[in-house]
Amino acid sequence: MPQLIRFYIKNCIIGFILAAAFTRAILWYNVGNLGHLVNTSDIGTLAVIVFWVLNGIVFAGVQFAVAVMLMAEPENKDNGPGRGLGVPARVPAKAKAAPQILLK
Repeated sequence: MPQLIRFYIKNCIIGFILAAAFTRAILWYNVGNLGHLVNTSDIGTLAVIVFWVLNGIVFAGVQFAVAVMLMAEPENKDNGPGRGLGVPARVPAKAKAAPQILLK
């Protein structure tokens, strides 16, 4: 199997595991009364599965995107020729005082 496919599958599995932990936390802490609703409903199991799968899709996408962005090589800190360090320069500035209006 190509390395890129293996990388994608691994990160999708990690994303679905994170989604399972998120779903469990949402139900355990009864956020939005979802835990009670799932426990008292006759189709609560299906609701949990749908909730986990939909969150798994999001978490897997985010996990893969973060993994790809972390693969970037660090930027070269050498400024190279013609890219000197910016040295601040003092530039005199002329300022005029605005007339003050006295209110009584």
